Amino acid sequence: MSAPKLKAPRGTFDVLGEQATMRATVEAKARAILEGAGYERIETPTLEATELFARGVGESTDIVQKEMYTLTDGGGRSLTLRPEGTAPVCRAYVEHGMHKRPQPVKLWYLSSFFRYERAQAGRYRQFWQVGAEALGSEDPAVDAESIVLLGTLLAELGVSVRLRISSLGSPDSRMAHRELLQTYLREHEASLSEEVKARIELNPLRAFDSDHEGTRAVMQSAPRLLDQLDEEDKAHFVEVCALLREADVAYEVDPSLVRGLDYYTRTVFEFTSDDLGAQSGVGGGGRYDGLIAQLGGPPTPGMGWAAGIERILLAGTPPAAGAAAPDVYVAWTDLKKPPQGGQGWPRGAVRTAAFGILREARSAGLTAQMELANRSLKGQLGQAAKMNARYVAIVGEQETVLKNMQGGGAQETMATDTVVHTVLRRLRDL
Repeated sequence: MSAPKLKAPRGTFDVLGEQATMRATVEAKARAILEGAGYERIETPTLEATELFARGVGESTDIVQKEMYTLTDGGGRSLTLRPEGTAPVCRAYVEHGMHKRPQPVKLWYLSSFFRYERAQAGRYRQFWQVGAEALGSEDPAVDAESIVLLGTLLAELGVSVRLRISSLGSPDSRMAHRELLQTYLREHEASLSEEVKARIELNPLRAFDSDHEGTRAVMQSAPRLLDQLDEEDKAHFVEVCALLREADVAYEVDPSLVRGLDYYTRTVFEFTSDDLGAQSGVGGGGRYDGLIAQLGGPPTPGMGWAAGIERILLAGTPPAAGAAAPDVYVAWTDLKKPPQGGQGWPRGAVRTAAFGILREARSAGLTAQMELANRSLKGQLGQAAKMNARYVAIVGEQETVLKNMQGGGAQETMATDTVVHTVLRRLRDL
């Protein structure tokens, strides 16, 4: 009786061949754009202290309340698989004394994250994000540059997007608006969803995100935070918008825009794609000027964003970057079928010579592969053609035939120890 088949857990997935190639394209684009703008790569641990997210992301958020994968380790410590990237980057900024470096410190990452939420197209329980964080400057130009960089990345990956932008103001502005909004929501409580009712005290802003019909009707006339900004916050937002116009970036000011994390202040933004249907978000972020202080560091402004790799691939058309075609495919001629059980593969001089060409070719900087499946010579040539190999070296007992697969099939017989030198010379002369 055969063992039952095992499958990946619901909401997770395997990244295979072509998918891995597409993801590599996204990573290469992100690296070129972000490192070209002065961002350094950072990787934080997959497991972090649970307190980091409770303090940083916010006790009232869906992430902390319902979506985190949390465990207790052998030492009794509560650890969580990271559900987002900003809080870990800020923790690293504090832990490693990055405030002593020239500011702003600009960091980017491409990592896997974990949230227990309903799996759907482009949204999984284990997912990947590319993100960027600029720490240590409150200049509106940091906000504008950050938005432009994400917009540039999405454009180069073939994602058609719209940009929504708003401001959440400073904590004082938010507190004054919070009281107005709470009063308004209580007055219309009968029309609200149960979830929104439960959040009136903890996080009333999230009512703007509700898809409940009654709540959406109520929120049409709700007081907007954008109308409650103080003069300094207004000036900051006006300057961000002016810089975006200077960069020729189209945007829509959306006073109802909120983000699902408590740490945001001032600028918030989101790129959406109509190609994704109702769940249209591709990436977004905002400013979080109080987060590092909440994590025990010095008062430090911050600005950042994250975009889902799966969402990008679903909405975009990243340039295909096929598997690298080998410069030389090493075939050989004394193949014999192994006895039953797979033992007794030929170990003669031809196979040894073929392996020697493979090693020499790679040492010389060529891309090279060797026959490893005991195919017939015809099968080997077919495999080399599928790989789009430039040359095939057919190793025999006395000498080797070098076949030009992209030059009309011309071939030449030569001493085996001259094959790599010949391929190098011919590629140089192209």
